[in-house]
Amino acid sequence: MASPFVAAIALLCALMAGCSSKPIDPTSTWSPNKIYAEAKDELNNGGYEKAIPLFEKLEGRAAGTPLAQQAQLDKAYAQYKGNEQAQAIATLDRFIKLHPASPALDYALYLKGIVNFNDNLGLFGAISRQDLAERDQKAAKESFESFRELVTRFPDSKYTPDARLRMTYTVNSLAQSEVHVARYYYSRGAYIAAINRAQTAISDYRDVPALEEATYIIYKSYDALGMTQLRDDARRVLEKTYPQSEFTTKGFRSADNPWYKFW
Repeated sequence: MASPFVAAIALLCALMAGCSSKPIDPTSTWSPNKIYAEAKDELNNGGYEKAIPLFEKLEGRAAGTPLAQQAQLDKAYAQYKGNEQAQAIATLDRFIKLHPASPALDYALYLKGIVNFNDNLGLFGAISRQDLAERDQKAAKESFESFRELVTRFPDSKYTPDARLRMTYTVNSLAQSEVHVARYYYSRGAYIAAINRAQTAISDYRDVPALEEATYIIYKSYDALGMTQLRDDARRVLEKTYPQSEFTTKGFRSADNPWYKFW
């Protein structure tokens, strides 16, 4: 049996081994400015996973200072670039709630709109060639709301012109989403449902490209139903409102020529 002295030494060695295995924080002696510089370097070089915890450390070390606010915004951007959209939105919502008078509030609203805007586009959209309007429009609506708050509260912000353009694009996408559903109903022979959905798009939106196809769907649906007077009325509206419409000569657009392909 080991003596009490030997047992005590063994216990002390075990405790020391446990202490030595504890990870050492290399930033413990860094100044807030050094942490920020290192975090920005990682961010600028695409090291988003390394940048995020550095910004989080800076938030704690520089709490209550403009540098901490900047760290929070940079963290949100790093999360966005690192495909952590939900975390980026949560970070921005926290910033907006905690700093309603911040001079960077316009940027926070703009970045929140951008995160949702690009989430709506989808990571593999260009590869799959999926119509943007065929996707869940929740992100598009949230993006629009962020941009609308920005342009309403900060009309002179340097981010406002771009936000206005993205709002226009988003409205087009939302309208086209309704038209996509109407086209789906039409393709399945559900002509009454197609008419109702197309009319919803026309009543809810103004001056967007999708309404041309909505009118065409109404015309085609009435034609398929044999309702000639309503068909002819819809045709007259289509020709008067869209005198150069290609729908009357070429029909529905193909997948290679979607409504949003303007670049």
